Amino acid sequence: MSSATAADYGWIRSPHSLFAYALEIGYTLTLVRGVSPAELLHIVGAEPRGVCEDLHEFIGEHEDFLDGFEKWPDAFLAGAFTVPGAGGDWTLALDFGGDLGIRPDTMEALSAGTRAVSHCSNGGKPMDFFHWYEEGELRTTFEWPADRTGSTPDALNPLMLQVGLNPFGDEDPDVDTKAAVLALTERFTGVRLTEELLANAEYHVGAVPEEPVRHAEHRPPPTGSVTRP
Repeated sequence: MSSATAADYGWIRSPHSLFAYALEIGYTLTLVRGVSPAELLHIVGAEPRGVCEDLHEFIGEHEDFLDGFEKWPDAFLAGAFTVPGAGGDWTLALDFGGDLGIRPDTMEALSAGTRAVSHCSNGGKPMDFFHWYEEGELRTTFEWPADRTGSTPDALNPLMLQVGLNPFGDEDPDVDTKAAVLALTERFTGVRLTEELLANAEYHVGAVPEEPVRHAEHRPPPTGSVTRP
């Protein structure tokens, strides 16, 4: 089991970190177990736009995509790749300025029969969210760790305390809550997010429509059991 804490993710605050771009303009990072990158992009209704060889190329593709719109774009790019984690392979999907991982209908469909986790930030504004879905159900979500909702809002309290988050009151000012959320994500997905992983991954890219896809029914669950935290 992972022993990650906020200290393991201090690299996200380096001014030279590639993650600094995500923090500056806003991002959503979504992890889904047992779903391939192509399947994830299909479920969210994305139009395939090829493959980017690394994060630098994906960022460039994102900026070129935005330049193609005179006004507000009617879609955003998401890049997805496979990464090992607890219980098998996961797909990591990253988007800049989008909301793939915080759309309830989309996350319910992605997590049908499995687990999906997402966290996000809207750039310079102080809004950061964490979501855990299990078998199509929102289990725990929060912006502030002490203000949680979902069907099991207290299920992650022990893990939250271990990574440096306080589910019962004010946060420790010496703890980077964003880094702690990344550590929490690792604790119960088994996916270690590193700058090298993000930098060197091959991103399968799709254009996700701003208007969320309406899912009439969830996809069939993948084979294998769901691991509980």
